[in-house]
Amino acid sequence: MTSLRGRDLLSVADLSVDEVGQVFATADALKAEFRATRRHAEPPLVGRTLAMLFQKPSLRTRVTFEAGMAQLGGTAIYLPEDAVMGAREAVRDVARNLERFVDAIVARTGPHAVVVELAAQASIPIINGLTLREHPCQALADVFTIREHVGSLPGTVVTFVGDGNNVYHSLALLGVAFGMEVRLAHPSGYGPNESIVATARGLAATSGGRLIFGDDPAALVDGAQIVYTDAWTSMGQEVEAEERRDAFAAYRVDDALMAAAGPDAIVMHCLPAHRGEEIASSVMDGPQSRIFEQSENRLHVQKALLVELLGDGAAGAA
Repeated sequence: MTSLRGRDLLSVADLSVDEVGQVFATADALKAEFRATRRHAEPPLVGRTLAMLFQKPSLRTRVTFEAGMAQLGGTAIYLPEDAVMGAREAVRDVARNLERFVDAIVARTGPHAVVVELAAQASIPIINGLTLREHPCQALADVFTIREHVGSLPGTVVTFVGDGNNVYHSLALLGVAFGMEVRLAHPSGYGPNESIVATARGLAATSGGRLIFGDDPAALVDGAQIVYTDAWTSMGQEVEAEERRDAFAAYRVDDALMAAAGPDAIVMHCLPAHRGEEIASSVMDGPQSRIFEQSENRLHVQKALLVELLGDGAAGAA
């Protein structure tokens, strides 16, 4: 078993398939114990401390990391945007201070360069909690959720309906690494980053995975086991909201689109959702939705990641 202790997670591509499988095995154990007792009999991160540098607001990322550290026996310290970095203090100075105080940093920011600089300057693990380029923790929870649903990942088809954004980037990278077919239905002008696509295609070439692109949501959900969507307007894009509503009007995941996917397809959304825009409430709350199970898995997978990066070698909680 490979030791992940001390590693950074800036991109989901930083982990091999075997290493992700190791994180998932730990998550399986942690989830089973927590589901049974709402606690861990032998918390594996007693005395460990996580700093949380958040320049973007959050519900799931903040609570899952903060609660997760508490459940694992450690402590999380939340540092909002006005506390550190930017005009007040250089990123390199923040990194050099925090590496002396805490065991790891999770950073949720805009420019991907911020997490890259933190990792370059700090000797402790840096975890990307979201940047404009990637959302690796989300993708880990997503693929863990898909694995729970389908069992074997190779050949699984997931269709992402909407924007080729950071969530899609990480899902595409991890999905094709596991041999999945990742489709993107998007309007013209809202495709993914070409360097991410090139990296994903390189992974697909060795894994048997596949990337598919198109502009017809109904055609691209046909045969998909998973239909995935995200908000049409992400943080920092608010000035584009009206333009995006017009561009994405035909990309709503509603009952008609789910009928095109078929009764066995499940629906996923990274949240927060704008009900009535990218997803209909009837779908979000319907029998095909796995959205809140997906959200719960952020807790279990991130706890597993923390155990693997900070623990003393014993994976899981049993």
